Amino acid sequence: MGHWWVRNIVEPGKLPLLVALTAFVLTFVVTRVVTRLIRAGKGPFGNVKAGGLHIHHVVPGVILTVIGGFGAVASDRHGAGGVIAAVVFGMGAGLVLDEFALILHLDDVYWSEEGRKSVEVVVLTAALVGLLLAGFSPFGVNDLTQDELADRGGALGAIAANFLFALIALSKGKARVAIFGAVVPLVALVGALRLARPGSLWARRFYGRRPHARAKAALRAYRHDRRWVRPRRAVQDWIGGRPDPRPVRLPGRD
Repeated sequence: MGHWWVRNIVEPGKLPLLVALTAFVLTFVVTRVVTRLIRAGKGPFGNVKAGGLHIHHVVPGVILTVIGGFGAVASDRHGAGGVIAAVVFGMGAGLVLDEFALILHLDDVYWSEEGRKSVEVVVLTAALVGLLLAGFSPFGVNDLTQDELADRGGALGAIAANFLFALIALSKGKARVAIFGAVVPLVALVGALRLARPGSLWARRFYGRRPHARAKAALRAYRHDRRWVRPRRAVQDWIGGRPDPRPVRLPGRD
């Protein structure tokens, strides 16, 4: 275990990535704690305003991400400059992705149902970076044997096939499987072989004249959502806070 940690995590080439991931996760956690305290009216915290304008934390997040990104490009990744740039970049990315839903909808949906997308994107990003730290790299060639190095064409073909499976899974409406499948081999193959979700690009293109396939896909999606939507939302609420309830619409009102 110690040898694996030194070889895969603490080696100089991966130290900036580990530092960036740590800064990313800690920034997200601290930000969510502060925003939940502000929402509850507790503590000394409050919204940042300038001239009556609410400054969302995505703004300093973008600034930190730009500074950290350019700093990482300009510095030596094995030196202190690379580590500092990684910290700045991770902090900025944490602030930006915490308001991913705001960027996506161009509206302040932080505490709405749509705001759950921010939590989901943050968890997905942290998981993917963690997989890269653990050695799952779609383009990694450092650990290839001499025979594998001699057959570089086969390796490139396997990578291309894996990304093709990921694209098919994405077209079938299985975004999470596609993203993880781009990093972990064969995961996307599962999504590529299974039925597409109703309303996905694949379903509209290939299930239009196949009512049996449409009905089977709808039934499978219903069963999957009924089984997993509540546990997934419970985890999202625990991490990011429960969204505000939707206003009740009276009959006959727009």
